[in-house]
This record gives sequence, structure tokens and C-alpha cells, in this order.
Amino acid sequence: MTDGMTLQSAESPLNERYDAALLDLDGVVYVGSAPVPAAPEAVDKARAAGMRVAFVTNNAARTPARVAERLTSMGVGAAPEDVVTSAEAAARLVSERFPAGSAVLVVGDTGLRLALRQRGLRPVSTAAERPVAVIQGYSPRLSYDLMVQGALAVADGALFVSANNDATAPLDLGVQPGNGAAARVIAHATGKEPVVAGKPMRPLHEEGVLRTGAEAPLVVGDRLDTDIESATVRGAAGLLVFSGVTSPAQAVIAPPEHRPSFLAWDLSGINQPHPHVRMESGDAHCGGWTAALRAGRLRLSGRGERLDGLRALCACAWAAHPDGPVPDGSCDEALAELGLPEDD
Repeated sequence: MTDGMTLQSAESPLNERYDAALLDLDGVVYVGSAPVPAAPEAVDKARAAGMRVAFVTNNAARTPARVAERLTSMGVGAAPEDVVTSAEAAARLVSERFPAGSAVLVVGDTGLRLALRQRGLRPVSTAAERPVAVIQGYSPRLSYDLMVQGALAVADGALFVSANNDATAPLDLGVQPGNGAAARVIAHATGKEPVVAGKPMRPLHEEGVLRTGAEAPLVVGDRLDTDIESATVRGAAGLLVFSGVTSPAQAVIAPPEHRPSFLAWDLSGINQPHPHVRMESGDAHCGGWTAALRAGRLRLSGRGERLDGLRALCACAWAAHPDGPVPDGSCDEALAELGLPEDD
């Protein structure tokens, strides 16, 4: 777990230090319809080393079986029980509060309905059924009529649960409104905020920990505000990979709750050791690089593996700003020294 000051080191590969990897999907295992090139081999190697692997996704629309089928088609071995969805976390949350057979209004897709049935709950579609809860999850077929039914039930006292609070969803046509944006319709209409099951809140990764029996889980993701924050919320170690949406600049200027324990270009980082970052008088040294803060700007000197330079930059920036965000733009020249983009 990061202490908000600097990165952790690991003399042995992470697959030996942590007993389970909780992997995000989009941006970590695949991007759109194609696997991240390093992912299939990385998953196989981690498992061969004895690390348990769970695929943890905020997407509540697809069933675990469909997700596993998609992963397998990409060369990533997965069974339905290896997949943990926000629909399952939301269903567990409701089942722990209400008895079996209770009606739950689903403002979402098949993944939510199946997860509820597996928990002994009864999915319904109208407020007239007097549901004890309303669960909302992403669906490309979400209708206004169904949101109206959800709002009526919540206004009548039903517990409001959102599978996740993602404002956007990356789809083939571009970035589109996600479940978090859609859930604002019911929240705004009723004045009642939902209980959120997905990342970065605890229920989803708790489901992953229960599924794998992990005592020392490693959370792996490409998003700071969901994956890495969820690790921080749980007090777990977080590995940030740059195969998805987060840029190097965003990692450097991240606020404390978004600071990972480890950095890697891609999922292969779970099978590698991670170097020590040495702090000396506020300067950070990693590999052949030294990062320093001078007149409010991060400076970088040296040569070697670019990721070591980025590690030094993060450690220097975070040590200088332990309790708050790093000023935007303060690392632009230093990233240019590494040949990395200021932002994506």
C-alpha cells in the first residue's frame, strides 16, 4: 500500500509478493475488441507462479459467462467464476439487507437480473411490484420508461443502488455517458443518492477478495479515479498500468487517494520486480535518473529505463505534496526529457 509519499519497491516479482491479482478489464486486459499484447502471457505466467487471478469489472451489463467467453476468445484463459462484476457486488449488497425472494427493480441489463437470481432475489420491472430496492446498471438498451419506474420505487422508499458511478463509458463510437450519468436521472428526480457497489467503493473488490480467498491482493488498473482509488479505499496495493486511459502526467500530479504503489507499462508488471526509489534531501533517485523540484517545477536528469525516470518523478512530486495534488503542468519539461507525452 502506498503511503502517499513514494512508490513501493519489490525485490521479487509481484506475483510472489501478492497472492491474488484483481484485474480491471478495459485498458488492462483488452482495449476495445483487441487484447493488450502483453496480457495473455502475463496472466498465464502469474497463474503458473501460484497467483490467483480475478477479472474485476464495473460493467454490469454482461454476465460473467459472456465476459469469460470474450476473454477466452482473446487468448486469456477465464472461467465464469474468475469474473467479478459490479452487478454481482450490487446483488450481494442487497441480499445482505433483505430476505430471499424480495422483489428488486432492475434498471439495467441481463447481468443484473442474473446476479440477483443467483442471490435468491426476484428481479422485477415495475414499481407496482413494491420492490425493496432499485438497482441501476449500464445498459445500451436502457429506456426512459424503466427509469421512471425506478424513480417511482425510490420515491416510495426503495433502497437505491447503483452498480457503479462511472460518468463515461468508452464505446466504439467514442466516449459516451456511463451508468453514473444515467443514475443522476433517478437521483435528481427523487433527491436520493444511490449506494454505489462498483469501484472505487469497497463492495466490488470485497467480492473479488471473497472469490479468490486473497489475504494480500494486488489491485491492477489503468484508471486513477476507480482502480487506484479503490485500492486506497481498501488499504490494498495498487499497480497502475499505462496501457489504458491514464497518462504519465496524470500519474505524476495525482492527489494522494489516486497514487499507486507500483507503476508498469502494461500487465507484464505483475510478473516483475520493482526497483527502489531512494529519497535524498527531497530529490528522488531511481535507476539512472534523478528527479528534483526546483522553483515549483520538476526537473529530471540522467539516463536509463524510462519507467525508472517516471518513478523518480512521481516519488519526488508526491513527497513534495504529501497531502494534496501536485500543480498541473509542473512536470511537462521533465516528461519531455523522457520522451513521454505531457498528456494523452
